[in-house]
Order: sequence, then C-alpha cells, then structure tokens
Amino acid sequence: MDGAASISAVIFDLDGTLLDTERATGGVLNEFLARYGKSVDAAKEEKRLGMMHKQAAAAIVQDYGLPMTAEEYSKAIMPLYHERWPLAKALPGVNRLIGHLRKHGIPLALASNSMRKHVELKISHHQGLAQSFSVILGGDDVNHGKPFPDIYLEAAKRLGVNTSNCLVIEDSLVGVKAAKTAGAKVVAVPSLQGQDEYYSMTDYMLHSLLEFQPELWDLPAFDDWVQSALPIELLFVRGLDGELVSHDGVTQVNVTADTGSYELVPDQVCGVFLGWAKLELHGIYKVIVNMGWDTSRGVAKRVMSPHLIGHVDGATNDRLDLFLTGYIRKTHNWGLKVSEEDLKIGGAALDLPLFYPPQLQQ
Repeated sequence: MDGAASISAVIFDLDGTLLDTERATGGVLNEFLARYGKSVDAAKEEKRLGMMHKQAAAAIVQDYGLPMTAEEYSKAIMPLYHERWPLAKALPGVNRLIGHLRKHGIPLALASNSMRKHVELKISHHQGLAQSFSVILGGDDVNHGKPFPDIYLEAAKRLGVNTSNCLVIEDSLVGVKAAKTAGAKVVAVPSLQGQDEYYSMTDYMLHSLLEFQPELWDLPAFDDWVQSALPIELLFVRGLDGELVSHDGVTQVNVTADTGSYELVPDQVCGVFLGWAKLELHGIYKVIVNMGWDTSRGVAKRVMSPHLIGHVDGATNDRLDLFLTGYIRKTHNWGLKVSEEDLKIGGAALDLPLFYPPQLQQ
C-alpha cells in the first residue's frame, strides 16, 4: 500500500457501501415486472450493480421488453423505491467509522451514481449522516458517472485535495474502476458474495467495514475495543434449527441447512462474533459464532458455526435465536473454526453489561 501515509481525505460510495439499500429495495423490480408477466434475471441485475439510474432504466426496458420508454419506466417505478428507502439501514461498521473520522477532523465526501436528490433523500432518514460530509455529489453533478472517474475527480477538487491523497471506499466494480482511474487509493467492500477475483485492482478488500483498520492508511486508529472485543449494533438471527453437540464445556450447534431468518444480518457480515443464544427449550447461553459464505458450488450460501459456552444437558436438537452484540475478528480462508482464544475473549467480554442486549431483558 505505497503512498498510504499521504491519505488526507476519505470519499464514500452510498448504496451497498454505507446503506443496505439493496436489501430494502430488493423486491421492487420484481414487483414492477410482475405487472407485465415478467420476472427478474439475477445475472443481468448483478451486472447493473452501481450503474447510473438513467443507463440502468434504458437497459431494463430493453432487456425485459417493457412497453414503455426509459423515462416512463423511471416515473412509474420510482415511487416504489421512495417507499422503501427509509427501511435501508446503515451497514455494520459504518456509523463507527464515520463518527471516528469526524472526531479526528478527516474531511469526508459522498459520491454516488444516484441522482443528487435521491442521495439526499436516502441519507435524510439517518440522523446526522448528511452533516458528516462536507461534499455530497450525485451522478447528475458530473458529465459522466462511474465507471468514469469524473465524480471522484470532482469530489477531490471540492475537498481541496488531490485524488492521490484520497481513500475511496466502494462496494461495486464500476465504482472501484472509477476511483482507480481517478488516481485514488481504493478499499473495496463487495456487496456481492463470491466475486472477490473481480476486485483485484483494489488496494485492499474487506468483508465489512468492521474489518477496516485506519492505521493502515496513516489515519488515527480506533480506540473502542473492550477486552479484545468490539461492541456492535445488534445483529439478530431468528429461528435457527440445529443439532446440539456438547464437549469440553462447549456446545457446538450444527445448523440445519436453509433455516433461520437473516433480515437483520446484511450480506457483508462475515467474521467471528459474540453474543447470546436463546434456545427454545433450554434457555439463554453465551455464544461465539463464526459466520461466512460458502461459494464452493458457484452459488453463495450463508454458513455459520455457533458455539455455546457451557454444556447443554440432554440436548440433541433445538431451535434458537442469536443476538450478536460484539465482534472479535475476521473469518480466515481456512474455514469457520472457532478457536480457544475466541471462546476466551468472548466469554470474558460477555460478562460485561455492555454486551447484553436490551431485547433479552424484556
């Protein structure tokens, strides 16, 4: 990472980088296409990730043979997006990172391919987010959107720094290309799983912003770890079915495939987490969970390995909810193991009230 020491400003993409807008609006296009007897082609939509709305609209009308112009399509579908944008939550690590950079006076910009008015509407639902950026740009503020470099060149100009002194944080390939062409350093946090090989041009790649290390870029280091664990906003997994196997004071949960609800766990979440497991039949236990993705069969599939701290007497199967309140480390490539060190760190941290969720006190 040559030149990392020269970073003096940070520029963020919005959709899929700061806000989980894709999950909030994921069903909109299918809902719209159903009116015309059509359904979404996932492969085509993946290729449109990060594309400017005007370009995407024209391509969608053509690809699905819709009986309208691109302008008519935009006018008809946009109210559906407006209804769902307020549901888009900040992705894990976002509020922490932005708050940290603001605290240390690092200039911040927001540069999105979305139209400026749509950018402002999306961030308006998150208190204090708009005020965090001294520069906010939409795709209609420049001549050419991503993957052209215009928006990052303009953002750096308005920040008063050279693009070579900017660190860009992006989720999409078109955004990464734009930032690299502009001459910026780029950290990618891909919003699509199993496509890491396409991001080889980046300077650094993360699974989520929980893994971001400011000191690698000569930015002030975080100081919010507590007993080697990071407090996080609650991640909730509901209704997992699993086989319970106890040994050496720990009960491993072999999760039954394709069970559970992950509506509060964004796709970018990977790593070793700590928290609490509420078992339907056996009560509440401390839990350490290694969570990631299995892409070995060409399709990304959520996988996890929960370990309850304690022996569950006479248990073979149970249904459980997970309340994850802390983060320990990133997931390593060699699998979803939970180490003795993970169990030690998690067990000690979970003795602190800081890591006990209010939802379990009700």
